[in-house]
Amino acid sequence: MGEGIAQPEDERFMAAAIRLSRWHTGQTSTNPSVGCVIVRDGVIVGRAVTAHGGRPHAEPQALAEAGELARGATAYVTLEPCSHHGKTPPCAEALIAYGVGRVVISVTDPDIRVSGRGISMLRDAGIEVTTGVLEEQGRQSLAGYLTRQTKNRPYVTLKLAVSADGMIGRKGVGQVAITGPEARAQVQALRAETDAILVGIGTAISDDPLLTVRTPGLEVQSPVRIVLDPALALPLTSKLVETAREVPVIVVASEDGSPLGTEGGNTPTEPAAIDTRHAALEAAGVEVLYCNPYHPEVLLLALATRGISSLLVEGGAKTAKLFLEAGLVDRIQLYQGPVVIGDGGIESPLQPTDIPSGFAHRGTYIFGADRLDEYEREN
Repeated sequence: MGEGIAQPEDERFMAAAIRLSRWHTGQTSTNPSVGCVIVRDGVIVGRAVTAHGGRPHAEPQALAEAGELARGATAYVTLEPCSHHGKTPPCAEALIAYGVGRVVISVTDPDIRVSGRGISMLRDAGIEVTTGVLEEQGRQSLAGYLTRQTKNRPYVTLKLAVSADGMIGRKGVGQVAITGPEARAQVQALRAETDAILVGIGTAISDDPLLTVRTPGLEVQSPVRIVLDPALALPLTSKLVETAREVPVIVVASEDGSPLGTEGGNTPTEPAAIDTRHAALEAAGVEVLYCNPYHPEVLLLALATRGISSLLVEGGAKTAKLFLEAGLVDRIQLYQGPVVIGDGGIESPLQPTDIPSGFAHRGTYIFGADRLDEYEREN
């Protein structure tokens, strides 16, 4: 059986599956967060999203909910059903066993164990398969997984909050509130759906941030916290270190302990001092990763091998510039607030008027007195 013909209702039900898939974004370990909707006679009779931790997958959960009503029904899946035996049986087999009559897929899986094989299994069983429905939206919802599969690195989002006079902070002051509570709530939601969050050592020292999700009910979705810290200068009394046993912290150190390129702060450079700091950090529950902090292409590869599919870069200016100049930013979230920083301000590495070429403007959103412009790298 060849490519099925798209039906008028396909986009509506696929949109529902994509919305569903976003419920667990960033919470499914190395597996993608997939949405599945089972439809019979125009009515949704089963629906599910990949469970926290990555199992069970969406399809068997939705099929179990639909039960006998799945026979002859249409399954809408945001990603091609898996065809290989892993820790769970293939989802393609489950769809066949339940007697689904048609499967509509948004995105074909680039995983070499799956790519095209799931579709072939379904068609060989006599099931009509339609692919590419709302593919662009599907790819956006699966951006982290697809980037790790095709580029061997996480999908990188750069978030910046810029004042009315083009600054992201003030020297020697620590954190400066540039945006209001509505915009900050959006950033908390972004953290909750991201695998890891990254800052430079200068930001970690000057701001002493927690980098966790503080929205009530979403605290358990805090991302892994990463600090570019070549000479292991992160204070043992910092909030990051003190909470490392609650939410993971990784410090990325240089093998030679060189502080070159850091954003500020006194850094120990003697080997004995480095060894002492290493031992103290690990004793506090911090993981020390030796990988050149200022070669992000190497770091991102190392993070991908750990199953990290999405990375949020939050600061500071030099770290943001590092990822931009390396061409390793996939999405830019640029917040603009009415606050004026004035003298002593730290200039933003990016302004609304100098977005790098190759990025498309995806939308403008207003949160209270603040404005968010989102840009995404064009393939």
